[in-house]
Amino acid sequence: MNRNASLRAAGLLGALVLVPVAVQAQATVGAPAPAFSAPDQTGALRSLDAYKGKWVVLEWVNHECPFVMKHYGSGNMQKTQAAAEAKGAVWLSVNSSAPGKQGAMDGKQATSLTAQKHATPTAVLLDPDGKIGRAYGAKTTPHMFVIDPKGTVVYAGAIDDKPSTDQADVKTAKNFVLAALDEAMAGKAVTMASTQPYGCSVKY
Repeated sequence: MNRNASLRAAGLLGALVLVPVAVQAQATVGAPAPAFSAPDQTGALRSLDAYKGKWVVLEWVNHECPFVMKHYGSGNMQKTQAAAEAKGAVWLSVNSSAPGKQGAMDGKQATSLTAQKHATPTAVLLDPDGKIGRAYGAKTTPHMFVIDPKGTVVYAGAIDDKPSTDQADVKTAKNFVLAALDEAMAGKAVTMASTQPYGCSVKY
């Protein structure tokens, strides 16, 4: 293994093992998605109940995390958002970083970052007390969930099968989120309904 690969592996291992022990609840595939309500970047209150009858994608985000930077820097997350929304899905980016910790932001910062990255989430939810994150068992940024129109979790896990910070890996990665949406929307069972999330630990 060369030096760069070793550094990448070490960084990945460090990010994956630093999962807060306080995160115990977990959204389970095949079970109802935990209800929630939280302010978005404009201060408006958003609730999962408001999206009954629609497909919903949840994305845990931390703009300072190198894994998140990979997906936004390459344009992969933006393309995934656009593709999901083109299918009629609602996309909610959730920030569960506690005040003073990496990735924490207020509504103004969320609005600015969304514009800078040319991202198109339906909304950015601010979860500084970590209630939503803990209810879902969100462990990493990114950590992805797909919820069907009945309110059932049909996918939980990583965005794709390339757990690295290398933007070049996006080109050959299998996008689990879009695959789950395609299969579920077609009335099929999701082949990879649960995968191991990767990224930086959520900063509760």
